[in-house]
Amino acid sequence: MNHIAFIQALEKIVGKKYVVQDKAALMLYEADGCIMETHAPDVVIMPNSTEQVAAAIKLAREHGVPVTARGSGTGLSGGSTPVFGGLVITTTRMNRVLELDTRNNRVRVQPGVINFELSQYLMSYGYHFAADPSSQKACTIGGNIAMNSGGPHCVKYGVTGSHVLGLQLVLEDGSVMWTGDGTPDGIGYDLTGVNVGAAGGFGFVTEAWLRIMRVPESVRVVLALFPEIRPAAETVSEIISSGFLPTAMEMMDKWVIKAVNNAYKLGIPDEAKAALIIEVDGVDEGLDGLLAEIVGVCKKNGALEIRPAKTPEEQTQAWAARKNAFGAMGRVARSYYLVDTVVPRTKLPAVLDQVQKISEKYDLPVANVFHAGDGNLHPLVLYDRTRGDEDERAHKIATEVMQLCVAMGGVISGEHGVALEKKNYMPALYDTNDLGAMAALHECFNASKMFNPGKTFPDTCPPGALVAQRRRTFGDEAGAQSVVVGLAAALVNRAHAPHGHHDQQQALDSVVKQGAWV
Repeated sequence: MNHIAFIQALEKIVGKKYVVQDKAALMLYEADGCIMETHAPDVVIMPNSTEQVAAAIKLAREHGVPVTARGSGTGLSGGSTPVFGGLVITTTRMNRVLELDTRNNRVRVQPGVINFELSQYLMSYGYHFAADPSSQKACTIGGNIAMNSGGPHCVKYGVTGSHVLGLQLVLEDGSVMWTGDGTPDGIGYDLTGVNVGAAGGFGFVTEAWLRIMRVPESVRVVLALFPEIRPAAETVSEIISSGFLPTAMEMMDKWVIKAVNNAYKLGIPDEAKAALIIEVDGVDEGLDGLLAEIVGVCKKNGALEIRPAKTPEEQTQAWAARKNAFGAMGRVARSYYLVDTVVPRTKLPAVLDQVQKISEKYDLPVANVFHAGDGNLHPLVLYDRTRGDEDERAHKIATEVMQLCVAMGGVISGEHGVALEKKNYMPALYDTNDLGAMAALHECFNASKMFNPGKTFPDTCPPGALVAQRRRTFGDEAGAQSVVVGLAAALVNRAHAPHGHHDQQQALDSVVKQGAWV
């Protein structure tokens, strides 16, 4: 790569002001919220349009430069860490709401729109965007899509992927396509679903059609305090099995209670070792009765105290304590290792018991704050990275917790994504054939391996090797060529995307060209 020529060409595309190459400034982009590995990019750009992104990606392809997408950098699995340096394209300036279509319950946005700010914008029209990660005041829609982020309300409303109707995608050759036309349940291959959660490994998202929902008429929130974490966990499954579907059920253990108590002056008594935040929403009539029945389950299971949040201010305070719990942990530990994993709800009590034993085995405390409603655990290993072997012990705890959850019928990530942090745990869930099928699809989009390399696939099983192994096992027809044929047809079907930007034959030629390596 001719570095000087590459930089000068980027400056022509986005403007010199929006090209970052100072070494000190580049350190800001060497990791996201997951700092297990840091890698500085060679250059960062801040485009403001699809056209600028497409031109930059085409240029990067010509120069053989890897490309990594970045939003606000709040991710927790290393999704925006540029493992091999290269070009980071940040969506900071792509932060516009482009079209609001309330008649069809949808909105079209650029990827740099902040999650919380989108809902604030929609609120004046009586709508909101339901997917709400705990980092929603800082995280971007593009990052949510890349990681298929969840949040407290996913137990009722689902994760980000449940609310994405179509994506505008810049492919590796700089061409642009839509994965859907902005309507739910479109015909053909689900290319939108393929790209949600792909950590930017298939292409660069420059626009998205999102499903929006009416703001519920009423909301009720209660804080239930328990003497131990096990009865609180048992309460979660009993509430669901009783036929109730709360909007959210969030759990905090004694370590987290201690941290948020100090930070938010909640006045929770010392004897409370677990707290369960329960929210219900819907039409006002009957909501109090529903909540009373849920509270009855809590009391039956030994709740020490039930605290209703009666006013919007009290509800905001209760949720602030939960959504800012990670930040509050600095009051009880210098460092923490956050593990994101999932188990069936009914296994929560047993898993939490085993997590405590693992904690004792390595002599490091583990705090628990998590989306109990859908079994999405977030054990926080508390340690001091500057002391002895605590960093090593913290990683061992994380490994054993993930192995435990898989053994209990769970998976290795619930909402933070696989990306860099969990890629080497993929073989715990998938055999070589499974990974090979994923790799065949991955390389149809990313044959040049320029998009976010070094993610998702284990270090011992890079995508190219997996596809080669699949071909040796099943023959050429089971390799990527058959996937390319189906994908080409899907792209032609999708070429009628909003506003008619794209030529069908161009889309077909593009994907066949990308599959030509087979």
